[in-house]
Amino acid sequence: MTPTSLASSWLRTVAATALLAVAAACGEPDAPDVAEAPTPEDTAQAGTSSGWVYERTFVFTTLDRDSAYVAPWLFRTRTRPGGVDRTTRGWITRGGEWEEVLDQSWETPPSRAPWRLLPRGPLTIVVGPGDAVEELVFEEGPRALELLMGDVLMEWTATDGEVLRLLDGSLVLADQEVPGMVLDRSRTLRADGPPAGDWAFLVSGDSLQMVLERPRAGEPGAEGALRAWARLDFRDLRWAEVTLGWAEERAFPAARRDIPVAWEVSQAEGRLRGSLQATNRWAQALEGPGPLLPLEALFSVTGTVSVEGRTYPVRGLLRHTRS
Repeated sequence: MTPTSLASSWLRTVAATALLAVAAACGEPDAPDVAEAPTPEDTAQAGTSSGWVYERTFVFTTLDRDSAYVAPWLFRTRTRPGGVDRTTRGWITRGGEWEEVLDQSWETPPSRAPWRLLPRGPLTIVVGPGDAVEELVFEEGPRALELLMGDVLMEWTATDGEVLRLLDGSLVLADQEVPGMVLDRSRTLRADGPPAGDWAFLVSGDSLQMVLERPRAGEPGAEGALRAWARLDFRDLRWAEVTLGWAEERAFPAARRDIPVAWEVSQAEGRLRGSLQATNRWAQALEGPGPLLPLEALFSVTGTVSVEGRTYPVRGLLRHTRS
């Protein structure tokens, strides 16, 4: 990181810390929480139930195929009677290897704004005007990683209130700053409802950026279960009834089940299709009654996507979960 960048980051971090100190001095019970303001839907939901799950995801990816970095940060908050359960996890993949840099879970007292992100330990969250998240800064001993958020390039809002933003961004590792794009996703789920399904963030340079998402988990390959958004040559495109089928599977003994390693994408009207192949993965079996165990996995993927008669080479991240 350059001296100027270090100074700028330090000043923003000090400013954010000062804001938290002022809030604490005023007796605000949620003083450590910093993030963007909640949506009206979030506010209504928080006031009527204590059983909600709030997810916020930031995914950085480079656009240059010769310098492929992917860095996802996943924030998950679940409200319950008497408290709030929080989880923050972060990874980075480069050179074909996944590294989990942060995995922390903790409890906090009940909050009037549980959707707000809470910095803790080696992770600092820097906010700017309007409480917009500007930086995620991870520092632990000699290890340092900084995710910088830039201008919003595109914003999508789903019918269920989920918000997705595509931003300019960059990743700072030691003294190297790598430009790219960031996907910022915010969604709210009922704690007693079905879990969310798989999703993917794909890019083809600065020409095409795409999000595929299954709103609710279910059997693999269910026809028309996904939705998709794309920014194609600065245009806004959206599709419904998208299918993500498993083209190839491999055994994952830790969970005693198979997981996908290749996928086929199709759309009901034929306006979108593609194929994806996993190049590397991070996967973890979770606790469960068995015999098949829950799991979560992150895949680096490459492939092709055809839109409006043109085929684009893509790469990016696919997140897969089974309950």
